[in-house]
Formats: sequence, structure tokens, C-alpha cells
Amino acid sequence: MTIDQNKAVVRRFVKEIFLGGSDAAVDELLTDDFVAHTWPSSGPGNGKADLKAAIKRTSGGLADVRMTIDDLIAEDDRVAMRMTSSAKQVGAFMGIPPSGRSYEISEIHIFRLRDGKVCEHWHEGDFLGMMKQLGATPGAT
Repeated sequence: MTIDQNKAVVRRFVKEIFLGGSDAAVDELLTDDFVAHTWPSSGPGNGKADLKAAIKRTSGGLADVRMTIDDLIAEDDRVAMRMTSSAKQVGAFMGIPPSGRSYEISEIHIFRLRDGKVCEHWHEGDFLGMMKQLGATPGAT
């Protein structure tokens, strides 16, 4: 796969999985041995199921989700993405009771691809900033 093809897979991942919540896209765009290095895993070989569960948890707690890709940088089998994400919390999310508040944060995602599919994923985000915006920490505004 070319670097541009890998970037296209990552764009689809964001649109169809993160924003669309599509289980079919999870099955199509991830390898069977996909490993997520960020969210809880139920054990080796369950990466697709773990991502589907994470999507359900997120969609139950957030509405009006928006993600803007600010940078997409690729080399060899890796694609790094810097994005801005925002949403409104409408249900329990990450252990935070529903607040009705919105947040906007920066995130960085790194994807490793093999044969046109995502086989590994890492994620860092401004979760402290998100918690402050949702009123879940002291000093929240």
C-alpha cells in the first residue's frame, strides 16, 4: 500500500468508525489481530470486539460529535493524525455522570497499517481539559 492509500484508510476509519459508529467498517478496515493500545481490552484477539464496545460506550454518552483532521502525516506503515474533536455529553461517559455540557479538545492518533487495514492504534488526548469542560474536576468552568 502507498502512503496516500494508508491515509485514505485512516480518513475512512475516522468517518465511518469514530463518527459513524459502523460495526461493518470495523470488520472491513481492521485486521483480525487488531490491537488497540489505549482503551480497555478483553484479551488478545478481541481487538475488533473491544473497538465495537468502545463505540457503543461513546455513542451512549456523547452527541453532536465532530472531528476535524488538522494534520495527517504518514511514513512507511504508520499514519499520525492530529485532530480537534468536540461533543456534547448527554449520558454517562468515562465515569462522568451526564452533564449536558460540551467540550472541544486536541487528540493525537497513530495508526499502523498492514495490507490496507489498521492493525494497531494508539491515542492520546487532552482528557484533563475534557473533564474540566464537562465539570468533572475541581476548578471546572
